[in-house]
Amino acid sequence: MDFKELLKERRSVRKYIETVIPVEDVEAILEDTRMAPSWKNNQESRYYIALSNEMIEKVYDALPAFNQKSTENAAYVVATYVKGLSGFSNGVPVDDLGDKWGVYDAGLHNAYFILSARDRGYDTLIMGLRDEKKLREIFSIPEEEEILSVIALGKREGEVRLNRRKELPEFSEIG
Repeated sequence: MDFKELLKERRSVRKYIETVIPVEDVEAILEDTRMAPSWKNNQESRYYIALSNEMIEKVYDALPAFNQKSTENAAYVVATYVKGLSGFSNGVPVDDLGDKWGVYDAGLHNAYFILSARDRGYDTLIMGLRDEKKLREIFSIPEEEEILSVIALGKREGEVRLNRRKELPEFSEIG
């Protein structure tokens, strides 16, 4: 699929068919994801993948009811980043953004992840609401990592329409 088509095809999907996702497919998506840029090439993004039924159930239980309903039949990916790397030099923030650079870099990695997933026929939904404490316990996520989101990963059920997109003047200014 060419890049423009990929951008048009990718959607936030809230209804998934029952599918087994092979580990090899997830590894291929992660291979693409690791090509994303990061501050001083720190590569601080981390991913915890729930593919087995047991792990999927545990992550499912760490989501609010409306996200559980939207992600039935999906696998889960917990996205984190290591704090204090992006935007830091010798452990000191380089500007007023500090660890927000970590969020920026992780966002780039997540964008690569969801686009690579779509390129391989999978769909995603990025969710911010989650029980951080439960997720830390499930995956033994260390405190030096910030948990950003849970990404549902699966195959869509039915068609998903493209919502209205803002016109250029609504979100940009070119001088």
